[in-house]
Amino acid sequence: MDNMTEKRVFGYIRVSSRTQNEARQKDAILKSGVLERDIFIDRQSGKDFSRPAYQQMIQSLRPKDEIVILDLDRLGRNYTEMAKEWFHITNELGCDIRVLNYPLLNTAQQESSFDSRFIANLIFQLLSYIAEKERIEIRDRQREGIESAKARGVKFGRSRIPKPDEFDKVFQRVLRREITSRQAMAELGLKTNTYYSFVREYLNGKEKKS
Repeated sequence: MDNMTEKRVFGYIRVSSRTQNEARQKDAILKSGVLERDIFIDRQSGKDFSRPAYQQMIQSLRPKDEIVILDLDRLGRNYTEMAKEWFHITNELGCDIRVLNYPLLNTAQQESSFDSRFIANLIFQLLSYIAEKERIEIRDRQREGIESAKARGVKFGRSRIPKPDEFDKVFQRVLRREITSRQAMAELGLKTNTYYSFVREYLNGKEKKS
């Protein structure tokens, strides 16, 4: 077969951050027969498809090429966007997708290719819908949990740094132009945002008293 028309198989890996390990995905894709040189890796969220390695892979595709991924959510996390991308790859580009953990999600099966592609597309629609529904439910549960905790008086975010006892005295020296705000911050051991937060409180307190 001419190399120019030979089917190429690419592997795609996505991890959500640079601290996560892609070894599990990589091992499975290598075992499936994909060469390491043909594996593309993104280390970022799957909320959309603006990922450099993914886009590089898509631009390299020719008709009949194949993409191998370990799990459906490695392709993406958003049902609507995934459905569009799946259609674009399999129908508009004429390429195949194989999801290792879901054998039925293989549009490249040789027997009755039309039927296998049709079945794979149906299963994809179902699984990606379920994945998106679960993602939304988790997000809703997290929001409800936060709202419930807030109602019970639980506070979120960083603990507020206590105002130094000598803040007013030091800041009065700033007002008298004896020292600069930078010198005051160094003397009080405060960062810029925290310092000016106390400054606003001080000035607002003065306004109320007047």
